[in-house]
Amino acid sequence: MKNLRKYYPLFFIVFLASFTKSNALKVKSPNKHIEVSIEVNVDAVQYSVKFKNKPFIKASKLGFEFKEAQSLDKNLEIIGFENSHSNTTWMQVWGENQKIVDDYNKLIVHLQEKEGLKRKMNIIFKVYNDGVGFRYEIPEQKGVDSINITKELTQFNFIKNHTAWYNPANFDSYEMLYKKALVSDVPSANTPITFETTDGFFASIHEANLTNYADMTLLKSKTDPLSFECNLVPWPDGVKVKTTAPMETPWRTILITDTAADLVASNTILNLNEPNKIEDTSWIEPMKYIGIWWGMHIGTQTWSMGPRHGANTIDTKRYIDFAKKHNIQGVLTEGWNTGWENWGKKGAFDFVTPYADFDLNGIAAYAKENNVSYIGHVETGGDAQAFQDNFDKIFSMFHNIGVKTLKTGYAGGIQTPGQFHHGQFMVNHYDAVVKVAAKYHIMIDAHEPIKATGLRRTYPNFMTREGARGMEWNGWSSGNPPEHHTIIPFTRGLGGPFDYTPGIFDILYKNAKNRVKWNDLDDGTSRVNTTLAKQLALFVVLYSPLQMVSDLIENYEDQPAFKFFEDFGTDWETSKILNGKIGDYITIVRKDKFSDNWFLGSISDENTRDLKVSLSFLEKGKKYRAEIYADGPNADWKTNPQEISITQKDVDVKSILDINLAAGGGQAIRFTPIK
Repeated sequence: MKNLRKYYPLFFIVFLASFTKSNALKVKSPNKHIEVSIEVNVDAVQYSVKFKNKPFIKASKLGFEFKEAQSLDKNLEIIGFENSHSNTTWMQVWGENQKIVDDYNKLIVHLQEKEGLKRKMNIIFKVYNDGVGFRYEIPEQKGVDSINITKELTQFNFIKNHTAWYNPANFDSYEMLYKKALVSDVPSANTPITFETTDGFFASIHEANLTNYADMTLLKSKTDPLSFECNLVPWPDGVKVKTTAPMETPWRTILITDTAADLVASNTILNLNEPNKIEDTSWIEPMKYIGIWWGMHIGTQTWSMGPRHGANTIDTKRYIDFAKKHNIQGVLTEGWNTGWENWGKKGAFDFVTPYADFDLNGIAAYAKENNVSYIGHVETGGDAQAFQDNFDKIFSMFHNIGVKTLKTGYAGGIQTPGQFHHGQFMVNHYDAVVKVAAKYHIMIDAHEPIKATGLRRTYPNFMTREGARGMEWNGWSSGNPPEHHTIIPFTRGLGGPFDYTPGIFDILYKNAKNRVKWNDLDDGTSRVNTTLAKQLALFVVLYSPLQMVSDLIENYEDQPAFKFFEDFGTDWETSKILNGKIGDYITIVRKDKFSDNWFLGSISDENTRDLKVSLSFLEKGKKYRAEIYADGPNADWKTNPQEISITQKDVDVKSILDINLAAGGGQAIRFTPIK
């Protein structure tokens, strides 16, 4: 081996092994529980992972195949390596936790072909106490310019047949119900995919810092039922990624923890993204909002112009008045602009022309007068290129009328021929949206998005996104079953904030008169598949810095339970996951950044639950008043979803609460110090 370099001493848990038939390096987490090995021989570059000395991922291939170039996966040698340790703390602009610890051991492996062009490639590993991130780097070098990746060869080869929660790989949508199956029965998967292992610990595979690259899905190996291969979303010509040297891939992430709750608490994906690039963040503010939206989904209003048009001036002002009265910072209107009547057609939207019954400038001014933020909306109908071609016209218009938040949508197929929602073309589009939005001091809430991979750290104006089945599915289909919400925090939620839009109070749509069917999935049985108390608890459990209470505002009038949302915070000093079992239940508590109040949410699947929760998170020496919004004694998501019990009791750090959850139920609690 030649040109071997070591820059740090061995106490960083990196050591050089044999250099006879193969080259091998290892790196451990700071607490030494996770160990990653990389081995380079004539035929392959491979990595493997152990957790607490138990093999978890066996030797798994690394490398690339290219268009019109030899693959970069064999006949390589280690020409150097670097190892280091870093332990820092950084502050989020907003988030579940204000302070983030970034503690890892790092190994950079420098590889070079032994013959031919002698191309170079680096593989970088960061090993945290709760997971692993690794990425490829192709440095600038002679003979390597354009890079056309036809296959990323990364494998995840399991040793045992674990239980997995996943939804099948799809190049256009993440909006599917999660399935539970053995690894051997999973044909493909979007990420995150989460596992309960046969050894009792938990893991999840995902990616971090997805930029200028294609979405990674997983495809079952043709030869090993316990093995997955990376399957990138392609361009129309079949190439997966088109770039130039130097290049870096997203981080491939493997979270590994003792408990399922620890997965939810992990900051590894966030830490693997670059630091904040927006110097002045004073304009970035989490908020609660309402909007003209739900009526269209349940068929009492329309997006397009007509007698049932939802986004009209009169009703929007009514929503602004309601927001002002109830401590709600924002109001959204969908269907304000022309083009909905031409849905699916190229050039349907110009994105700036309001319908005749909607006074855009007047609404924006009225909102400002009442200290309410008017939230803009751009639906592309999949015509992302038309949106991008008009960025400055659209964003300058919204900026000039005082819009600080924009919701974007990409419903339907991408209209650019051959492109998918999750390919490199659209990854770069979503990235461009966030960057131009930052230029105009506008926050983004993306629907039909690319999945969350932690980019909110780099661009904190990328507030939230959809990327899973949200509330809307309850408006026009059989809806989301009760277990859906108890799976999301352990899967989709690991990537980042989710704009689920909870808060439906008219669970059975008894107040929704004259509904008109507009979606073929609507068989007439649509409803929300939870109790009312669970709708409140979801505000805590399903984190989003832009939190919508989504029902028609008339359903909140004279409703004592609505006080929980009025009091609810939007930005947090700290969050704790108190318990959780994937697909069964979870309890989360969050401390408000701007007060001493805590908010707790606990939810169940279709079964009743009796949980004991210690209040040890409260400050010692203080008494708190717990305002409890619980399922009523006869509540049941199927037969009696509206029954709710609202009580108060005094508690302190030594208290243990009995949390009784109805089938499909939940409990929401606000803790305030007693002065």
